[in-house]
Amino acid sequence: MLKAGVLGAGHLGKIHLRLLNQSENYELIGFYDADETNAKKVEAEFGYKYFNTIEALIEAVDMVDIVTPTLSHYDCALQAIAKGKHIFIEKPISNTVEEAEEIRLLLAKNDLRGQVGHVERFNPAFIGVKHQIENPMFIETHRLAEFNPRGTDVPVVLDLMIHDIDIILSVVNSKVKKISASGVSVISDTPDIANARIEFENGCVANLTASRISLKNMRKSRFFQKDAYISVDFLEKKCEVVKMKDAPEVPGDFDMILQNAEGIKKQIYFDNPEISANNAILDELESFAHAINTNTKPIVTLYDGTEALRVAKQIIDQF
Repeated sequence: MLKAGVLGAGHLGKIHLRLLNQSENYELIGFYDADETNAKKVEAEFGYKYFNTIEALIEAVDMVDIVTPTLSHYDCALQAIAKGKHIFIEKPISNTVEEAEEIRLLLAKNDLRGQVGHVERFNPAFIGVKHQIENPMFIETHRLAEFNPRGTDVPVVLDLMIHDIDIILSVVNSKVKKISASGVSVISDTPDIANARIEFENGCVANLTASRISLKNMRKSRFFQKDAYISVDFLEKKCEVVKMKDAPEVPGDFDMILQNAEGIKKQIYFDNPEISANNAILDELESFAHAINTNTKPIVTLYDGTEALRVAKQIIDQF
């Protein structure tokens, strides 16, 4: 079992602590949190061992799980790497692209594994259809959330939209050509609602909307490609695939047939992929343990996390 330690015992940090504690692939050694009052409260309530310095925790483990505020990701990662520890680091990978690049290069230089917590890659609805997403040419995403003061210290792009940026970059096999975007600050010092248009060199266009001042929550993405439309509801964990194929010469009574202006007939049929319920955060942590134990590439690499941050920063620069 891999000895694991968590840096940060806030809302998400406590979830990571609980899941690492129940995992069969990790031995939870303990945690560190800069807020001593909160740390002692977590230790008393859950029984996890509290280390009063980052250095002491890092020394005691094989893998460091960084769930601290984004501004501290860089320093935490460098301390862990310096001691030869593998790192799981929550999204966004760091505060700047330059910091992310340095983390990635140092990790590779020291032959260590690293994974970024882009948890939507492990969403069962996305897993159910990702093998059917082939060369999408138009993508539309909506990630809307009710207002929550937690997370408003960063623009909505880094808080919410970055999830969809990572998903899009994982399915579009092309370089970004052009980005245009706009954002509006309503209640925070940074934009609370944003829209971005990403154009890729292969002609694919992605239109992303993110808001943290909505009246209801929504996390939906739609992928359009030749002869197929794929919908993923990340919130409800549902997906739908609508495909077209050449219509049979003699259609059945219940076949749905479309005919275009040139007289070409297509049959529409629906595919509802099987979705297996899971705990996405546990799965991403378990997949990282597998990557460490087998010395293989993690599902969400530090390169992936860096590129998602790079695009996010380019969107913010447009505001």
